[in-house]
Amino acid sequence: MAWLVSDGRVLASADIATDRARRRRGLLGQDGTEGALVIQPCRWVHTIGMRFPLDVAFLDRQGVVLKTVRMSRHRLGAPVPKAQLVVEAQAGAFARWGLQVGDIVEVREGA
Repeated sequence: MAWLVSDGRVLASADIATDRARRRRGLLGQDGTEGALVIQPCRWVHTIGMRFPLDVAFLDRQGVVLKTVRMSRHRLGAPVPKAQLVVEAQAGAFARWGLQVGDIVEVREGA
């Protein structure tokens, strides 16, 4: 379990996908998610086979949000070359969190 933190406030709980199988599976097979999924390393995602739309943030090595996008189901995203990791959440989450391009997001691991 991990936490997404920005500007000293907790945005959400997060699962971290670092191995190939978990990165490939992502949020497939789920009907929704309360927190977020961090995929690392990652520069692009798709929503083919997803059951719900996603908010997707692409972060660089320092955790700066380079790009955010809302992806409908069954779409293929464009790669973001400077991205090192991706944060996926259920559509609408980023608006609730106030997350936007330029924000710095830290992934804090722990119980």
